[in-house]
Amino acid sequence: MLTKRIIPCLDIKNGRTVKGVNFIDLKDAGDPVALAKKYSETGADELVFLDISATEERRKTLANLVKEVARAINIPFTVGGGIASVGDVAILLNNGADKVSINSSAVKRPELINELATKFGSQCVVVAIDAKQIEGKWMVHLVGGKVPTEIELFDWAIEVEARGAGEILFTSMDNDGTKNGFANEALAKLSELVNIPIIASGGAGNMNHFADTFIHGKADAALAASVFHYHEIDIPDLKQFLKKQNIAVRC
Repeated sequence: MLTKRIIPCLDIKNGRTVKGVNFIDLKDAGDPVALAKKYSETGADELVFLDISATEERRKTLANLVKEVARAINIPFTVGGGIASVGDVAILLNNGADKVSINSSAVKRPELINELATKFGSQCVVVAIDAKQIEGKWMVHLVGGKVPTEIELFDWAIEVEARGAGEILFTSMDNDGTKNGFANEALAKLSELVNIPIIASGGAGNMNHFADTFIHGKADAALAASVFHYHEIDIPDLKQFLKKQNIAVRC
């Protein structure tokens, strides 16, 4: 049985870790390098670093900060934000990233997924999908959730797998920051439609929410931010809880 992964997320703005609710009302959550080091030392399986304003501000991801974080940790490290080319990815990998996450740039030019998978391998390419329900349909949004599209979540997930993505990071904008649980119905449907791992994001508020998304949402990994940043849940305690629920996790 494949073990389920627990992934803290560092949303970065102006060099600091931030966290909001429904993608707005951002609050400072600490120094990203210190947080990354703490998570690496306390049992996180991977780390995701998202430069959340890079696309909106039309600039590249903070490569020097990526290098600092990479030096502080010894777990797989995914970086996203403002990535739009093979060259962008090469810089981030050279600075210590193990994988990259692309979102808006993939929607605008889907061929980018193919290019990155061909150049660096599918295992390196995570496609992040931010979506919210509009009139009963999950619609993809871009630029940190600010720009709606006419693309449906499930259609896009099927396409990104076909183009070579190695993982999908699905964030429910409706659930993000609410601490009411993950969007498990949508996650379960995603897992039925594609054969690549699905990372659940948006809505973690307690340990039961993680168990629910692994059992009912069929997620392969669960990503969270504020519950970890503000010590509402400690990762070693979470893993012990999940083991008691007979959910396979790494020690």
